[in-house]
Amino acid sequence: MRVLKCFIACSFLVLAMSCKSARSIVANGKVDAKLTAKQLIRENGKSESNFKTLQAKVKIDIIDGLKESSYTLNLRMEKDKTIWLNATLGLARAMITPDRVQFYDKINDQYFDGDYKLLSDLLGVELNFEKVQSLLIGESLFDLKADTYVISNNETSYILQPKNQNALLELFLLFNPSHFKMDSQQLLQPLKKRFLQIDYTGYQEVDKEVLPQNIKIIAVEDSEELNVIMEYKSVSVNEEVRFPFRIPSGFEEIIL
Repeated sequence: MRVLKCFIACSFLVLAMSCKSARSIVANGKVDAKLTAKQLIRENGKSESNFKTLQAKVKIDIIDGLKESSYTLNLRMEKDKTIWLNATLGLARAMITPDRVQFYDKINDQYFDGDYKLLSDLLGVELNFEKVQSLLIGESLFDLKADTYVISNNETSYILQPKNQNALLELFLLFNPSHFKMDSQQLLQPLKKRFLQIDYTGYQEVDKEVLPQNIKIIAVEDSEELNVIMEYKSVSVNEEVRFPFRIPSGFEEIIL
């Protein structure tokens, strides 16, 4: 579970999708049982976000066993380049770029400065900036054109899964029939008894783009479970942003 907590800390802290002029989306689209996997993938591609920058505040609730904690964070993002996060009063700050993951914690005088390789190895999933960004904005963690998928559906979502599931990593992707963004991403590692589920429980329209409004993350390893619930507020897009970041001297490096 320590690995999954590190993954949550490094990746999901940077979530924030809402807007000053945002409009909540009522997902009233109906599932078309005749839609093919290729058609679904094509429609999903049309829904990809095109914003250049984003600023937001995000409320995060973390439930770890019997322990619950809440945080309010400021988020700045330049699409495809930088994700930056600052906690209240500057007690913690994080910056993620395509080749680097950095954060520091002023409460414990600690910092981390590394790349994605260790987290990828520990999770058993190839992790990079593009995958993290896609997950955060309601897009597929995996390149849908790089594999062959089969389609099915339930009452509310389309379901894609690889035609040949990997025994080490089973993948299920659920898509919303209203706007073809993600309803859920589910990754199962049976041999390691790990399960990661990201549910997009609400969307909103932000300057003509469809972005997540509420996200719930469930991470399970053996008998331990970690839940992260997020609510995104006060977001603006395509405005000028800055990313100040400097690790304070004298801090102890975190070795994962």
